[in-house]
Amino acid sequence: MRLLVLGGSHFVGRCVVEEALGRGWEVTVFNRGRQAPVPGVRTLVGDRSAPGGLDALAEGEWDAVVDTWSGAPRAVLDTARLLRGRAGRYAYVSSCSVYAWAPPAGYAEDAPLVGGAAADAGQSDYARDKRGGELAVVEAFGEDDSLLVRAGLILGPYENIGRLPWWLTRIARGGPVLAPGPRELPVQFVDGRDLAAWTLGAVERGAGGPFNLVSPRGHATMGALLEACAEVTGGAAELRWTDPDVVLGAGIEPWTQLPVWVPPGGDLHDALHTADVSRAVATGLECRPVAATVADTWAWLRGIGGAAPQRPDRPVVGLDPAVEAKVLETAGS
Repeated sequence: MRLLVLGGSHFVGRCVVEEALGRGWEVTVFNRGRQAPVPGVRTLVGDRSAPGGLDALAEGEWDAVVDTWSGAPRAVLDTARLLRGRAGRYAYVSSCSVYAWAPPAGYAEDAPLVGGAAADAGQSDYARDKRGGELAVVEAFGEDDSLLVRAGLILGPYENIGRLPWWLTRIARGGPVLAPGPRELPVQFVDGRDLAAWTLGAVERGAGGPFNLVSPRGHATMGALLEACAEVTGGAAELRWTDPDVVLGAGIEPWTQLPVWVPPGGDLHDALHTADVSRAVATGLECRPVAATVADTWAWLRGIGGAAPQRPDRPVVGLDPAVEAKVLETAGS
Protein backbone atom coordinates (compact mmCIF):
# COMPACT_ATOMS: atom_id res chain seq x y z
CA MET A 1 0.00 0.00 0.00
CA ARG A 2 1.16 3.51 -0.82
CA LEU A 3 0.17 5.88 1.98
CA LEU A 4 0.32 9.67 2.12
CA VAL A 5 0.23 11.12 5.64
CA LEU A 6 -0.49 14.83 5.89
CA GLY A 7 1.56 15.71 8.94
CA GLY A 8 3.25 12.64 10.33
CA SER A 9 5.65 14.23 12.81
CA HIS A 10 3.54 14.55 15.94
CA PHE A 11 1.37 12.30 18.10
CA VAL A 12 -1.42 10.72 16.01
CA GLY A 13 0.31 11.36 12.70
CA ARG A 14 3.50 9.75 13.95
CA CYS A 15 1.53 6.77 15.26
CA VAL A 16 -0.02 6.36 11.80
CA VAL A 17 3.38 6.54 10.11
CA GLU A 18 4.94 3.97 12.43
CA GLU A 19 1.95 1.63 12.07
CA ALA A 20 2.09 1.86 8.29
CA LEU A 21 5.83 1.20 8.18
CA GLY A 22 5.30 -1.77 10.47
CA ARG A 23 2.86 -3.17 7.92
CA GLY A 24 5.44 -2.81 5.19
CA TRP A 25 3.65 0.07 3.46
CA GLU A 26 5.36 2.70 1.35
CA VAL A 27 4.91 5.95 3.29
CA THR A 28 5.14 9.56 2.12
CA VAL A 29 4.69 12.42 4.59
CA PHE A 30 3.81 15.98 3.72
CA ASN A 31 4.52 18.66 6.31
CA ARG A 32 6.46 21.83 6.96
CA GLY A 33 9.71 19.95 7.56
CA ARG A 34 10.28 21.36 11.03
CA GLN A 35 10.79 17.99 12.70
CA ALA A 36 13.11 15.13 11.83
CA PRO A 37 11.10 12.58 9.83
CA VAL A 38 10.50 9.05 11.03
CA PRO A 39 13.20 6.88 9.41
CA GLY A 40 11.97 5.06 6.33
CA VAL A 41 9.56 7.65 4.95
CA ARG A 42 9.72 9.91 1.90
CA THR A 43 9.23 13.57 2.84
CA LEU A 44 7.49 16.29 0.87
CA VAL A 45 7.71 19.81 2.28
CA GLY A 46 4.96 22.42 2.16
CA ASP A 47 2.69 24.62 4.25
CA ARG A 48 -1.03 24.12 3.65
CA SER A 49 -1.82 27.58 5.03
CA ALA A 50 0.53 29.45 2.65
CA PRO A 51 0.12 30.41 -1.01
CA GLY A 52 1.61 27.69 -3.16
CA GLY A 53 2.00 25.54 -0.08
CA LEU A 54 0.62 22.44 -1.79
CA ASP A 55 2.99 22.52 -4.76
CA ALA A 56 4.91 19.48 -3.53
CA LEU A 57 1.71 17.44 -3.87
CA ALA A 58 1.11 18.38 -7.50
CA GLU A 59 2.34 14.97 -8.66
CA GLY A 60 2.16 11.47 -7.25
CA GLU A 61 -0.38 8.74 -6.64
CA TRP A 62 -1.32 6.95 -3.43
CA ASP A 63 -3.71 4.22 -2.36
CA ALA A 64 -4.80 6.23 0.66
CA VAL A 65 -4.36 9.52 2.51
CA VAL A 66 -4.52 10.10 6.27
CA ASP A 67 -5.09 13.70 7.35
CA THR A 68 -4.99 14.97 10.96
CA TRP A 69 -5.54 18.69 10.24
CA SER A 70 -7.28 20.73 12.95
CA GLY A 71 -7.30 24.20 11.46
CA ALA A 72 -9.29 25.94 8.72
CA PRO A 73 -11.45 23.49 6.75
CA ARG A 74 -10.52 25.16 3.47
CA ALA A 75 -7.02 23.70 3.83
CA VAL A 76 -8.56 20.21 3.86
CA LEU A 77 -10.75 21.09 0.89
CA ASP A 78 -7.85 22.42 -1.17
CA THR A 79 -5.76 19.33 -0.41
CA ALA A 80 -8.55 16.84 -1.05
CA ARG A 81 -9.45 18.48 -4.36
CA LEU A 82 -5.82 18.38 -5.42
CA LEU A 83 -5.54 14.67 -4.58
CA ARG A 84 -8.88 13.64 -6.06
CA GLY A 85 -8.25 11.06 -8.76
CA ARG A 86 -4.71 10.39 -7.50
CA ALA A 87 -5.56 8.81 -4.14
CA GLY A 88 -7.96 5.95 -3.59
CA ARG A 89 -9.31 6.77 -0.14
CA TYR A 90 -9.14 9.77 2.20
CA ALA A 91 -9.13 9.14 5.96
CA TYR A 92 -9.68 12.26 8.05
CA VAL A 93 -9.00 12.14 11.78
CA SER A 94 -11.91 14.15 13.09
CA SER A 95 -13.37 14.36 16.58
CA CYS A 96 -16.42 13.50 18.66
CA SER A 97 -16.59 17.27 19.17
CA VAL A 98 -18.48 17.47 15.86
CA TYR A 99 -21.70 16.42 17.61
CA ALA A 100 -24.14 19.18 18.59
CA TRP A 101 -23.99 20.08 22.27
CA ALA A 102 -24.98 18.32 24.39
CA PRO A 103 -24.91 14.85 22.87
CA PRO A 104 -27.01 12.31 24.76
CA ALA A 105 -25.35 9.57 26.79
CA GLY A 106 -24.46 6.70 24.51
CA TYR A 107 -24.53 8.80 21.34
CA ALA A 108 -23.74 7.04 18.07
CA GLU A 109 -22.69 8.32 14.65
CA ASP A 110 -26.24 9.37 13.78
CA ALA A 111 -26.43 11.94 16.60
CA PRO A 112 -27.08 15.57 15.52
CA LEU A 113 -24.00 17.44 14.33
CA VAL A 114 -22.78 20.95 15.10
CA GLY A 115 -24.21 23.63 12.86
CA GLY A 116 -22.51 26.46 11.03
CA ALA A 117 -19.68 24.38 9.55
CA ALA A 118 -18.60 24.68 5.92
CA ALA A 119 -16.04 22.91 3.76
CA ASP A 120 -14.52 26.18 2.49
CA ALA A 121 -14.51 28.03 5.82
CA GLY A 122 -11.63 29.71 7.53
CA GLN A 123 -10.63 28.75 11.06
CA SER A 124 -13.28 29.31 13.73
CA ASP A 125 -13.68 26.92 16.66
CA TYR A 126 -12.51 23.34 17.06
CA ALA A 127 -15.90 21.65 16.61
CA ARG A 128 -16.81 23.56 13.44
CA ASP A 129 -13.31 23.26 12.07
CA LYS A 130 -13.38 19.48 12.42
CA ARG A 131 -16.90 19.21 10.99
CA GLY A 132 -15.89 21.49 8.13
CA GLY A 133 -12.93 19.22 7.48
CA GLU A 134 -15.30 16.26 7.26
CA LEU A 135 -17.49 18.10 4.78
CA ALA A 136 -14.43 19.01 2.73
CA VAL A 137 -13.29 15.40 2.42
CA VAL A 138 -16.76 14.16 1.48
CA GLU A 139 -17.16 16.93 -1.11
CA ALA A 140 -13.93 15.94 -2.83
CA PHE A 141 -13.94 12.15 -2.43
CA GLY A 142 -17.58 11.26 -1.96
CA GLU A 143 -19.10 9.38 0.96
CA ASP A 144 -17.89 5.91 -0.03
CA ASP A 145 -14.21 6.87 -0.25
CA SER A 146 -14.18 9.17 2.79
CA LEU A 147 -13.30 7.65 6.17
CA LEU A 148 -14.21 10.00 9.02
CA VAL A 149 -12.46 8.95 12.24
CA ARG A 150 -14.31 10.73 15.05
CA ALA A 151 -11.78 10.32 17.81
CA GLY A 152 -12.47 10.82 21.48
CA LEU A 153 -9.75 11.40 24.07
CA ILE A 154 -6.41 10.20 22.67
CA LEU A 155 -3.58 9.18 25.00
CA GLY A 156 -0.30 7.31 24.68
CA PRO A 157 3.30 7.86 23.62
CA TYR A 158 4.02 11.09 21.71
CA GLU A 159 1.09 12.90 23.35
CA ASN A 160 1.57 16.65 22.89
CA ILE A 161 -1.46 17.86 24.85
CA GLY A 162 -0.03 16.92 28.24
CA ARG A 163 -2.87 15.00 29.89
CA LEU A 164 -1.34 11.63 30.69
CA PRO A 165 2.18 13.09 30.92
CA TRP A 166 0.92 15.49 33.61
CA TRP A 167 -0.56 12.68 35.69
CA LEU A 168 2.58 10.59 35.34
CA THR A 169 4.85 13.48 36.29
CA ARG A 170 2.67 14.47 39.24
CA ILE A 171 2.36 10.95 40.61
CA ALA A 172 6.08 10.33 40.12
CA ARG A 173 6.76 13.21 42.56
CA GLY A 174 5.13 11.10 45.23
CA GLY A 175 3.32 12.13 48.38
CA PRO A 176 -0.45 12.62 48.72
CA VAL A 177 -2.12 13.03 45.31
CA LEU A 178 -5.56 14.54 44.80
CA ALA A 179 -7.38 11.75 42.98
CA PRO A 180 -10.77 12.96 41.77
CA GLY A 181 -13.49 10.43 42.42
CA PRO A 182 -15.28 8.30 42.29
CA ARG A 183 -12.57 5.70 41.81
CA GLU A 184 -14.88 3.55 39.65
CA LEU A 185 -15.82 6.46 37.36
CA PRO A 186 -15.81 5.18 33.75
CA VAL A 187 -13.54 6.99 31.30
CA GLN A 188 -13.08 6.52 27.57
CA PHE A 189 -9.85 7.06 25.71
CA VAL A 190 -8.01 5.48 22.82
CA ASP A 191 -4.28 4.86 22.59
CA GLY A 192 -2.98 6.72 19.54
CA ARG A 193 -1.41 3.50 18.29
CA ASP A 194 -4.74 1.68 18.46
CA LEU A 195 -6.38 4.52 16.56
CA ALA A 196 -3.68 4.23 13.91
CA ALA A 197 -4.05 0.46 13.64
CA TRP A 198 -7.82 0.64 13.28
CA THR A 199 -7.64 3.47 10.74
CA LEU A 200 -5.20 1.67 8.47
CA GLY A 201 -7.16 -1.55 8.81
CA ALA A 202 -10.32 0.30 7.83
CA VAL A 203 -8.51 1.75 4.81
CA GLU A 204 -7.48 -1.75 3.74
CA ARG A 205 -11.06 -2.99 4.09
CA GLY A 206 -12.43 -0.07 2.07
CA ALA A 207 -14.52 1.31 4.94
CA GLY A 208 -16.22 4.67 4.51
CA GLY A 209 -18.35 7.06 6.51
CA PRO A 210 -18.13 8.21 10.14
CA PHE A 211 -16.92 6.08 13.05
CA ASN A 212 -16.70 7.03 16.72
CA LEU A 213 -13.21 5.95 17.70
CA VAL A 214 -12.46 5.57 21.40
CA SER A 215 -12.36 2.66 23.84
CA PRO A 216 -15.63 0.85 24.61
CA ARG A 217 -17.45 1.89 27.75
CA GLY A 218 -16.15 -0.09 30.68
CA HIS A 219 -12.63 -0.40 29.25
CA ALA A 220 -11.17 2.00 31.83
CA THR A 221 -11.91 3.85 35.05
CA MET A 222 -10.18 6.74 36.80
CA GLY A 223 -9.02 4.22 39.37
CA ALA A 224 -7.43 1.94 36.79
CA LEU A 225 -5.74 4.88 35.08
CA LEU A 226 -4.26 6.56 38.15
CA GLU A 227 -3.33 3.32 39.88
CA ALA A 228 -1.45 2.27 36.77
CA CYS A 229 0.39 5.61 36.90
CA ALA A 230 1.28 5.00 40.56
CA GLU A 231 2.57 1.50 39.84
CA VAL A 232 4.68 2.35 36.81
CA THR A 233 6.30 5.39 38.46
CA GLY A 234 7.44 3.46 41.51
CA GLY A 235 4.52 3.46 43.91
CA ALA A 236 5.71 6.37 46.06
CA ALA A 237 2.47 8.31 45.65
CA GLU A 238 -0.60 8.05 47.88
CA LEU A 239 -3.78 8.43 45.87
CA ARG A 240 -6.37 10.20 47.99
CA TRP A 241 -9.76 9.69 46.35
CA THR A 242 -11.81 12.82 46.82
CA ASP A 243 -15.53 13.36 46.35
CA PRO A 244 -16.39 15.30 43.17
CA ASP A 245 -18.31 17.93 45.16
CA VAL A 246 -15.19 18.70 47.16
CA VAL A 247 -13.11 19.05 44.00
CA LEU A 248 -15.65 21.27 42.28
CA GLY A 249 -16.25 23.27 45.45
CA ALA A 250 -12.59 24.22 45.46
CA GLY A 251 -13.03 25.84 42.05
CA ILE A 252 -10.97 23.22 40.23
CA GLU A 253 -11.79 22.91 36.54
CA PRO A 254 -12.49 19.39 35.32
CA TRP A 255 -10.64 18.19 32.23
CA THR A 256 -8.08 21.00 32.22
CA GLN A 257 -6.77 21.30 35.78
CA LEU A 258 -7.38 17.61 36.44
CA PRO A 259 -6.86 16.08 32.98
CA VAL A 260 -9.15 13.29 31.75
CA TRP A 261 -11.48 13.65 34.75
CA VAL A 262 -14.95 15.14 34.56
CA PRO A 263 -17.56 14.64 37.30
CA PRO A 264 -20.20 11.98 36.75
CA GLY A 265 -23.78 12.67 35.82
CA GLY A 266 -23.45 15.79 33.68
CA ASP A 267 -23.41 16.76 30.03
CA LEU A 268 -19.62 17.00 29.97
CA HIS A 269 -19.13 13.44 31.19
CA ASP A 270 -21.74 12.15 28.74
CA ALA A 271 -20.01 13.93 25.88
CA LEU A 272 -16.50 12.81 26.73
CA HIS A 273 -16.92 9.35 28.20
CA THR A 274 -20.11 7.66 26.92
CA ALA A 275 -19.77 7.43 23.13
CA ASP A 276 -21.18 4.37 21.41
CA VAL A 277 -18.29 2.72 19.56
CA SER A 278 -20.04 -0.48 18.55
CA ARG A 279 -19.58 0.35 14.85
CA ALA A 280 -15.80 0.62 15.26
CA VAL A 281 -15.62 -2.50 17.41
CA ALA A 282 -17.57 -4.44 14.78
CA THR A 283 -14.97 -3.38 12.20
CA GLY A 284 -11.89 -4.42 14.14
CA LEU A 285 -11.20 -1.87 16.90
CA GLU A 286 -9.01 -3.40 19.59
CA CYS A 287 -7.84 -1.39 22.58
CA ARG A 288 -4.78 -2.42 24.57
CA PRO A 289 -4.98 -2.57 28.38
CA VAL A 290 -4.84 0.69 30.30
CA ALA A 291 -1.64 -0.43 32.04
CA ALA A 292 0.10 -0.87 28.67
CA THR A 293 -0.74 2.65 27.52
CA VAL A 294 0.44 4.09 30.82
CA ALA A 295 3.67 2.07 30.94
CA ASP A 296 4.61 2.87 27.35
CA THR A 297 3.88 6.56 27.83
CA TRP A 298 6.06 6.64 30.94
CA ALA A 299 8.90 4.88 29.10
CA TRP A 300 8.64 7.38 26.24
CA LEU A 301 8.48 10.33 28.63
CA ARG A 302 11.59 9.20 30.48
CA GLY A 303 13.33 8.59 27.18
CA ILE A 304 12.93 12.23 26.14
CA GLY A 305 14.05 13.65 29.48
CA GLY A 306 10.71 13.85 31.26
CA ALA A 307 9.26 16.91 29.51
CA ALA A 308 6.49 16.18 27.02
CA PRO A 309 6.12 18.35 23.91
CA GLN A 310 3.31 20.88 24.03
CA ARG A 311 1.11 21.94 21.13
CA PRO A 312 1.22 25.74 20.97
CA ASP A 313 -2.49 25.94 20.08
CA ARG A 314 -3.64 24.07 23.17
CA PRO A 315 -3.72 25.33 26.78
CA VAL A 316 -1.32 23.89 29.33
CA VAL A 317 -3.12 21.43 31.60
CA GLY A 318 -2.60 20.52 35.24
CA LEU A 319 -3.23 21.63 38.80
CA ASP A 320 -1.13 24.09 40.79
CA PRO A 321 0.59 22.24 43.66
CA ALA A 322 -0.54 24.86 46.18
CA VAL A 323 -4.18 24.40 45.19
CA GLU A 324 -3.84 20.64 45.42
CA ALA A 325 -2.27 20.84 48.87
CA LYS A 326 -5.00 23.15 50.13
CA VAL A 327 -7.79 20.87 48.90
CA LEU A 328 -6.13 17.80 50.41
CA GLU A 329 -5.70 19.61 53.72
CA THR A 330 -9.33 20.74 53.74
CA ALA A 331 -10.64 17.31 52.75
CA GLY A 332 -8.63 15.62 55.43
CA SER A 333 -9.59 17.94 58.25
